[in-house]
Amino acid sequence: MMNPVVHFEMPYRDRERAVRFYSSAFGWQCQMLGEEMGHYVTVVTALSDAKPGAPAGAIGGGLFPFKPDWPAQYPGVVIGVEDIQAAMARVRKAGGEVLGEPMSIPGVGEYVAFLDTEGNRHSLMQPLAM
Repeated sequence: MMNPVVHFEMPYRDRERAVRFYSSAFGWQCQMLGEEMGHYVTVVTALSDAKPGAPAGAIGGGLFPFKPDWPAQYPGVVIGVEDIQAAMARVRKAGGEVLGEPMSIPGVGEYVAFLDTEGNRHSLMQPLAM
């Protein structure tokens, strides 16, 4: 039996800044909860599943080799985008930092990592199928 990824969590240093970043760069819907809920922010990234027939909330994942000379190698999420160049521009405009240029992953698509406004490392993926 496989245990699927059903949720992700990442830290913020400035709640309003983080919510502005993810809302602006990716259109995510964020709800800031109060003190009684530990100032948690709930995040909705999709209103329906991207893959027809996929179980609700299905998320794939992967492992990458640690490279001592690469920056910010921490857990993160890969965000699927239709246009990687446009997404990179949105990340920059929202206050994030794109790490390098996209690289082609044969049979998969275009990939580039970025840092959000809170210093979390994530990635953008423009799949070949999109």
